[in-house]
Amino acid sequence: MARKEPLLSAFKGGVLRLREDGGPCTDTSPHLASLCQLLECILRKGLRREWSFMPGRRVAASRCPWQGALVSLFPTEPAWGFRRRDYWHWLEQLPTGDSGRPTPLSISIQKAGSCEKARTAQGRGRYFLRLALQGKVLAAAMQQLAQTPRLLEVQHTVGELWGEPLPTGDGQRNGGVINGGVSLFQFYDPVSSILGNEDLLEPFLSLLLVVTEMDFSLDLQNCSFLDESWLLPVCITYETVPCRVLGMVLRYVDGRVFVTEVLPESQVEVDEVVLAGDVLDEINGCSLRNAYSGQAGAMLQKLKGQPLSFRLLRWQWHDGGVYEPLLPYLKVLKEKEPRFQLQRSPRCRGEGESQRLQGGRLLYNLRYLGRTGTGEEVLFDVKEAEVLVQEKTSSKLLCRYPYPTISCVGRCMDSSNLFAFCVAASPESPDGSTFDCLVFASSSEQECEEIIRRIGKGTVCVFRYHHSEIVEYQELLFWSTTCKI
Repeated sequence: MARKEPLLSAFKGGVLRLREDGGPCTDTSPHLASLCQLLECILRKGLRREWSFMPGRRVAASRCPWQGALVSLFPTEPAWGFRRRDYWHWLEQLPTGDSGRPTPLSISIQKAGSCEKARTAQGRGRYFLRLALQGKVLAAAMQQLAQTPRLLEVQHTVGELWGEPLPTGDGQRNGGVINGGVSLFQFYDPVSSILGNEDLLEPFLSLLLVVTEMDFSLDLQNCSFLDESWLLPVCITYETVPCRVLGMVLRYVDGRVFVTEVLPESQVEVDEVVLAGDVLDEINGCSLRNAYSGQAGAMLQKLKGQPLSFRLLRWQWHDGGVYEPLLPYLKVLKEKEPRFQLQRSPRCRGEGESQRLQGGRLLYNLRYLGRTGTGEEVLFDVKEAEVLVQEKTSSKLLCRYPYPTISCVGRCMDSSNLFAFCVAASPESPDGSTFDCLVFASSSEQECEEIIRRIGKGTVCVFRYHHSEIVEYQELLFWSTTCKI
């Protein structure tokens, strides 16, 4: 009769709770992290420690931990010791499938093994589990293990590491199997483990088949902290246009790139996305995990003049507190820079309604007065090549104006939070003399000025319309008109 296993009971409860949440499971699902922790405990239960025999290291004559085996070598450095083994070590040895053709399981294992953001066996194993949940191959991995006995009790020898069989006390070489064939590389203890016990493995596989039927929608790129924790940071994408100076001060702490300051009146401050304390995880798809000092600056120098896309890891977690795995890094950062302070919100934001991010882009909440003064609330997106106006409730696109169609932009003299821009109503006409004026109400004078400045930068040195005055602003030329509305 199979023994009762508390871990299996807890894992079953976790699976049921996750199913009750309904819909695809995401990184914000409250029961996902606990389920992954239980799964990891099951995979680690009964894992045997491994004796390592380091080539090139020598020890004094002493008795081996296995009875009757005497090692006689020259005295210098210790060679025997425990090497911590994790479930990733057998996962990476799973067969790739028939005829060597890639399978969904082998592809997931390959991705986990080549992940630049995971530096340890723990991190790669956790990354694989997330890949396997989303790719529905977790049950297949455990079935593959059950069908591969050599991974449950691998018969490699010390000689295969050393280059020759291990000498025993009687002078005979036994190929590394000591005292009646005890394997040095057995992964799971059949008594205490779940995966090495057939009676417990069967109900575990049944639960994994239930998990396979569930849908997961996980951000697989958010894996830079899997070495430390199952808790994942808040991850956002920040896109910005080419500019001479971004305005971020960076500091490197143990291979991670921290933003320690956002410079006033810089492009980063204007975009209001990056906060002091955030971690730069990627630049244009290139990982900054385990970055060397100056690496981010060198990458930005190579990308000079190109649009930039950053993946940022927020210092602030979902509950509003500090993301716990960052605490040791922030302590070191504070020691290096005593004046460093975590930034909770952008400095430029006014007292009006908070701004919205959509696909990593900053959208302004405005009131579109329009041609008839309807007062409809809209989302205003100043992009690299055009201006978009969307309905606030449905995000339906109301109008799109490329910068070549914009003749001028300006602010009302009587009300500091009203601004407008003129667009060619008939761009196909030879003289382009017909224009429409679109009027918007912002929540603050500061936001209004910022939008005018960004639209002005977008129209730099491209158009020539009548009644436009060319003025210089921070080494950029743009057309400016004062609109009295």
